[in-house]
Amino acid sequence: MSGALTLLGPVITIVALGVAAQVLADRLEVPSVLFLILAGIAVGPEGVGYWLPVAAQALLGSETPTWIAAIDPIVTRESFGDALPAIVSFSVAIIVFEGAFHLRIERLRQAPRETIRLVTIGAAISLLATAAVVYVVLGASWPIALLIGALLVATGPTVITPIMNVIAVRERVSSTLETEGVVNDVVAAILAVVTFEYIVLADSGLLRFIQEFAFRLGVGVLVGCAVAVLVWYLLSRTELTAENAPQNARLIVLVAALVMYGLADAVVAEAGIAAVAAGGLVLGNVDLPYREEIEQFKGDVTLLVLAFVFITLASLLSIGDLLSLGLGGIVVVLVVMAVIRPVAVALCTVGDRFTLAERTFIGAIGPRGIIPASVATLFALELQPTNPEAATTLVGTVFLVILATVVVEGGFARHIAEALDVIPMRVIIIGGGRVGTALAERLEDRGEDIVIVDNDEQAIEAAREAGFAAKLGDGGDKDVLRAAGAENAKVVACATSTDDVNLLIAQLATTTFDVETVVSRVNDPGNIDAFEALDVEPIQTGMSVAWSMDNVIERPAISKWMTELDRMGDVQEVEISRDELDGMTVAALTDELPDDCHLALISRDGDNHMPHRDDQVYLGDHATFIGRTEAVREAIDYCTA
Repeated sequence: MSGALTLLGPVITIVALGVAAQVLADRLEVPSVLFLILAGIAVGPEGVGYWLPVAAQALLGSETPTWIAAIDPIVTRESFGDALPAIVSFSVAIIVFEGAFHLRIERLRQAPRETIRLVTIGAAISLLATAAVVYVVLGASWPIALLIGALLVATGPTVITPIMNVIAVRERVSSTLETEGVVNDVVAAILAVVTFEYIVLADSGLLRFIQEFAFRLGVGVLVGCAVAVLVWYLLSRTELTAENAPQNARLIVLVAALVMYGLADAVVAEAGIAAVAAGGLVLGNVDLPYREEIEQFKGDVTLLVLAFVFITLASLLSIGDLLSLGLGGIVVVLVVMAVIRPVAVALCTVGDRFTLAERTFIGAIGPRGIIPASVATLFALELQPTNPEAATTLVGTVFLVILATVVVEGGFARHIAEALDVIPMRVIIIGGGRVGTALAERLEDRGEDIVIVDNDEQAIEAAREAGFAAKLGDGGDKDVLRAAGAENAKVVACATSTDDVNLLIAQLATTTFDVETVVSRVNDPGNIDAFEALDVEPIQTGMSVAWSMDNVIERPAISKWMTELDRMGDVQEVEISRDELDGMTVAALTDELPDDCHLALISRDGDNHMPHRDDQVYLGDHATFIGRTEAVREAIDYCTA
């Protein structure tokens, strides 16, 4: 009974701190990993339980209250005894399964070439370059340097996904980063295990290393896929008790993740990570009953497991491990963050899919997470009795890189994105027909982030082939809209051929997601009032065609000019936000504009007027520019810098 009571305190503390860290992270919009690590250090052997009695004794001496002097660290290595490695292993299995379960094949198709390069060429560059830096700067042996390099390959979904959830970068950018994180978690775990066993312990040579890596990966994938297919068959082809069906489905999937891991590990050591990754990927991409309930349940379980692993492992971290690295540790961190990662990304993203700013952003975002922390701790525990210096270098380097990358890259990710201007206006277009596709092409040319939603597979396939991010689903379903990014969207365009559908989507966009601008195609003039009642901008199909035909008949020159403008020019409206322009005359502003760009209209408080030389522009005014595409964009940058 006393053992249970001894364990109860650390468990309650970890769960409470885990929930608090998640709530705080959501409020501040930064990865929860940062707060979990800090919480772990605070409740560990060198945290509050150690420093508070020492500080009180130094300040108060014999007058130190008994209750302060009696304070002990809450979470220690002895709290969980010999069960800690097993607990951590199963926890990591659940976390990796969760990440793979949320990885959709359709997301892999958004950035296939870059993702493949990042998880192959990029991973190799990261491993070898990091190992070389550790070997040269810290003076570690090559086996330990390679082990550290293998662990730090992993970026990880537990730190990448929270960043992407709060920064609305383009779909191709977030897909690449999140896919890299999930895949590299698996690759890094297997690489590290094989490196540890066959280089650090046995030194069996490169050929044996490659063979063991391939064998473990193959066994893990085979076991994971087999269990996943069995679970799918069980849930899809058999009838669960109707009343408890969702609950049973959740439990079956959770048990399946643990079975995958345990069975694969029993067949061949350390193949469990590959098994849960493969199994999660399969189950996440099949038609699974009660998917929403399963995802919600697994998310809650993963939150608790993540809190347990990070707080526990951080509590085992010795401050001396970090300080022992000295200046060399800081040099390693800076090289990993500012040299190795950017160079690897630059080499792997060559091509025209990403802009230079997007490539720079991907290179700047590479926080390390759960896999390096948990696996490094387990290895250090095994190395400690025979090679304590290597264990200290291993844990100290890995945790220092984790702390630095999570704090800097996670905490400042939004600022980095804003500085690089990679947060475009997110526009969701519902309807992948001719109208929706034509609108997408026009907006894409202007650099906006476009997501097309349609329930027709052929329309989605055509949109993807055209290079657009596309989601298959009913645009009138709030979960589909949420998955398309409606919570971060500035514009929703309803472009289906059915007014009732457009009205439902518009209502969801305005009331549920509070989208700033909602515009809708309206086929029946009698429905315009219903759209305007929702503060939706209605575009009547018949009037649009009539207006275009009228331009051709009555204003042929303007009509032809507007058509040509689509090919080589642009018209854009922008809000004046540069402080230096406040009160500037139109004449002075015009002198600063690039050639082939003209100020056509000034809008203030809902009033529009043609600009005169002596007019003044103020912050908050809206200026409409017309001219050559590149010149218009330069003018926008000038007015908003």
